[in-house]
Amino acid sequence: MNKIKNFKKEANYLVCIDSDGSAIDTMTEKHLKCFGPVLVEVWGLNEIKKEFLNKWNKINLYSSTRGINRFRGLVESFKVLKAEGIEMPEIKNLENWVKNSEELSNPALEKEIEKREDNTDLKLALKWSQELNKAISILQKDISKVFMGVKASLEKMYKKADLAVVSSANNEALLDEWHSYELDNYVKIILGQEAGAKAENIKELMDKGYDKDKVLMIGDALGDLRAAEENNVLFYPILAGKEEKSWQLLFEEASDKFFAGEYKGDYEAKLIDKFKSVLS
Repeated sequence: MNKIKNFKKEANYLVCIDSDGSAIDTMTEKHLKCFGPVLVEVWGLNEIKKEFLNKWNKINLYSSTRGINRFRGLVESFKVLKAEGIEMPEIKNLENWVKNSEELSNPALEKEIEKREDNTDLKLALKWSQELNKAISILQKDISKVFMGVKASLEKMYKKADLAVVSSANNEALLDEWHSYELDNYVKIILGQEAGAKAENIKELMDKGYDKDKVLMIGDALGDLRAAEENNVLFYPILAGKEEKSWQLLFEEASDKFFAGEYKGDYEAKLIDKFKSVLS
């Protein structure tokens, strides 16, 4: 369920859905309980714990970089704190890898570590990411974490479209969550960070034969919008703090416009403008 090469087009429409913070209310919990705290522990940042966690949460949850890849978030957090005069660990190798790698995942990082002898920062980043995955895996599963309106919207759309989860979360967690919350029956494929960048995933799915005006990306972050724009496909925003209203609008109105060919243009533009204002 997580290999694009095995994906077969069955419908004329394709709907790609981000998971954390868009369909499932796990994004904030994961960052507050796992991402930042585990990073502080692994990297030995207890002396600046408060400053670091505040910066981490702002970058990853409460700004235009919401939803950023975990390794990009690490580099950005260190960079911002260093610019503010706080002494931070050296991460030059990690910065270069994040800047140049086509895939930002644990397997890709493991390969990079094998190439270098001077790899202390890379090893710490990998240890953090692995420990992070373990911490996420033991978070309590609760069906109430699925935003109201998600299941109804998926049930409505999958009758007319091929649905795909396109996320930057780790694949194991995605498969577990979508199965636990009984959402996986509606989607044909679940793609996490191990599958590559969102934009590339959308492109590879489109190569199965979808028209760009019949492809919709649903997400809560500017990275989701950029992934859609890079492929010239449509975008539907899930507004942070107004997720349930966003899904209600998708179910009651926006999805119908999408399938009727009436979504592109002024309607989409107004939704995106509002989306950008929320994240600014």
